Amino acid sequence: MELKATNLISVVVLILVRNSTCDILSVNKHDVELKLEDSETVFIQVGQNWTAINDTLNLIIQHDDIVSIDPTSLNLNQPFSSTIPLKITGHSPGKTDIYSNTTNKLINVDKIYFRVTVYRQKSLDTVSAVIGWIYFVAWSISFYPQVFINWRRKSVIGLNFDFLALNIIGFILYSVFNLGLYFIPEIKEEYANRYPRGLNPIQVNDIFFAVHAVILTCVTIIQCFLYERGDQRVSTTAKVILGIFAVFLSVSVFLSGFQVIHWLDFLYYCSYVKLTITLIKYIPQAYMNYKRKSTDGWSIENILLDFTGGILSMLQMILNAYNYDDWKSIFGDPTKFGLGLFSVAFDILFMLQHYFLYRNSSPNQYTF
Repeated sequence: MELKATNLISVVVLILVRNSTCDILSVNKHDVELKLEDSETVFIQVGQNWTAINDTLNLIIQHDDIVSIDPTSLNLNQPFSSTIPLKITGHSPGKTDIYSNTTNKLINVDKIYFRVTVYRQKSLDTVSAVIGWIYFVAWSISFYPQVFINWRRKSVIGLNFDFLALNIIGFILYSVFNLGLYFIPEIKEEYANRYPRGLNPIQVNDIFFAVHAVILTCVTIIQCFLYERGDQRVSTTAKVILGIFAVFLSVSVFLSGFQVIHWLDFLYYCSYVKLTITLIKYIPQAYMNYKRKSTDGWSIENILLDFTGGILSMLQMILNAYNYDDWKSIFGDPTKFGLGLFSVAFDILFMLQHYFLYRNSSPNQYTF
């Protein structure tokens, strides 16, 4: 009985210690940006109720060739003032995490971490930001020339309906992904639990672009009902493809609703379908131009703006990769860069069709 009582007391003491120290330690900032070979002092903040404990806080660097930290460990068996300084020094460009653990696990150190970015030149960050806004504007206004040319001609002949059908579904799914990850608390919490040191990748401009794209594409589709369209229609091939996407997403919704998968996974599936649509959406329009031997009715201004946005997007990725020595973001996971390159390749094809191949050609009547 005495042994059981002693064990019980020990457990109670341990619980009390954990509860009294779990929120004692924090840091003044999680994100640190350093120029190459520069240093910055950050602070571990100690709560007023701190009690010395027989424990050691170890600071672990994910990539120790990028940064160093001094000190690398703290003996917690002593009283502390309100802050403990730590010096972080950048040694090579890149991104790394600094996280922590303890020997006795008596305190919660989940909040003791730093995301460190070491760059070559701050000016390249400024150039990258400017480029980002330019291609954001270029892509945003690229929808208007097609709307204008349809209105001016009072006709949508030459604009492929398969392209429109794929485009509207793609942008709706992109909007669902952005809005869900930005606004829905449960999904944001799931993302934070899955990536505890990650930042939410969705920004306000992402939401604006996606919703704006849906609205302008809907306006274009409405024009297809109002203006001359000949015998153009959405092809059986496009309907089958969209049907496959619908079945896939319907099953995903069902699994999410019954908690077989997380709603965050459903959002990722939406993004995968959007990426697939990006890969194939230009094919019907390019083929239609080829069959008609004309680009009449297809806005070249839209293509020029899309081409500008795509080139600047890839340039921004290259600048960031150089500045942070993060070439893996391009060559290690080539999805984003590859999609940009694929879209630019189609833009070049459309420009060749418009300015060279079918420059003086009269459109042949053709239904895709």
